[in-house]
Amino acid sequence: MNMHADAAAELVREQPVITTERLDLRPLRPSDVGLIAHYTADRRVAEGTRAIPHPLPPGAADGFVARAMDPERSEDVWAIDGARHGLGEVLGVVSLTRMEDSQSELGFWVGAGFWNTGFASEAVSGLVSVNPHGARTLFAEVFQDNPGSARVLTNCGFAYLGDAESWSVARNNRVPTWTYLRRMAG
Repeated sequence: MNMHADAAAELVREQPVITTERLDLRPLRPSDVGLIAHYTADRRVAEGTRAIPHPLPPGAADGFVARAMDPERSEDVWAIDGARHGLGEVLGVVSLTRMEDSQSELGFWVGAGFWNTGFASEAVSGLVSVNPHGARTLFAEVFQDNPGSARVLTNCGFAYLGDAESWSVARNNRVPTWTYLRRMAG
C-alpha cells in the first residue's frame, strides 16, 4: 500500500461520534445486530433500500455489522442511537461511502416504528454538518415511491439532480430513483 492509500485508509477508520439534540450517531458495535436484524426484517424497511434482502437471511445483520466494523471498510456506518433520551440504542443507521474526487454517497434507514418522527432528518443533518469525510459534494438517491426519504434529503439541504434507476435486492427488480446532491462549504 502506498502512502496516499495508507492515509486514505486511516481516514476511513476514524469514525467520530456525532451528537445531535436527541441522538448520538456512533460506530456500530456487535450488540447492535439484534435490533438491526429486527428492523431490517420488515419488508417496508428492506424495500426502501438497495441492498437489504427480504426475507432477511440468517446472519445478514451479523455480516453487515462485521463489515461496518472492518478497518478496511469502504463505507462508514453510524447507528442512530436514542438511548440518551430513553429511546432505543439503534433506531436506524446512516452511512457515508467514499467516491472519487472528494465526493461521498449518503445512505440511511430508520425502523418503521420511527418513521415521521424527525429522527432520520436529525441524523442526516447531524452527519452532514460534521462532514466526517471532508467531502466537497454529497450524493444520495431514494426510490421514487419513498417520498418520506426524499423529504429528509430536501430538509437537509440536498437539491434534486435527476431521475435514474437502481437495483433493489428486496424487490428483485430495478426501481426508479430520484438522485440528490449537496455541495458542501469550503
